Amino acid sequence: MHSTGERLPGEHALTKRFGVSRTTLRQALQVLGDQGLIATHPGIGSFVTFDGMPLDNRLGWTRSLAGGAADLVTEVLRLETVSDPSLAAELGTESDRFVALDRVRRLGDGRGVSLEFSRVPAVGALADLPETGLTDGSLNKTLLAAGRITESGDGQVSVRGLDEAQAATLRRSPGESFLHLAQVYRAADESVVEQVTSLLDPSRFQLHVHSGRGDRR
Repeated sequence: MHSTGERLPGEHALTKRFGVSRTTLRQALQVLGDQGLIATHPGIGSFVTFDGMPLDNRLGWTRSLAGGAADLVTEVLRLETVSDPSLAAELGTESDRFVALDRVRRLGDGRGVSLEFSRVPAVGALADLPETGLTDGSLNKTLLAAGRITESGDGQVSVRGLDEAQAATLRRSPGESFLHLAQVYRAADESVVEQVTSLLDPSRFQLHVHSGRGDRR
């Protein structure tokens, strides 16, 4: 038994203690996290907040935002399989087939605060995702069920003005400044789990960067 606030042993110690694989352990920790029994903070080095509330990439922003006070509605703009040779070359994937999931998150007045373009390699069970749909409306749950578990992530952030199409979708003004966050998540074998580009309202979203001793360059 562990007391409230006590740190759990590392993954290696837990897999050895319970005689399970790392994948099984992570799935169990995911369930415990979903139930609010534990909180996991991987050392990715940075995290995004919405109105000051940290968003957990493991749970997915939809689940994280659902726990906040803001009344946000998530609208799926498209869920389909696409061919994108340039993205495949950029990511180093064998196939140029991706599942494209585009979503906008809106406030109660209809104004969009985020526009997200997710691209997932259309491999295995995920190839039929446009037909089968998301598990409980969650891309993260869907990836987990398919055994696609993120081990590492890398991202770049910049500030860009909205173009005409983006502004129309978000119901904002063309040229309005939004955070542009591009991220790639990879599995333990370095294969791509997801590539996602997000446009975020800087008045609601912030990017926090963490550094510890020895992290300075």
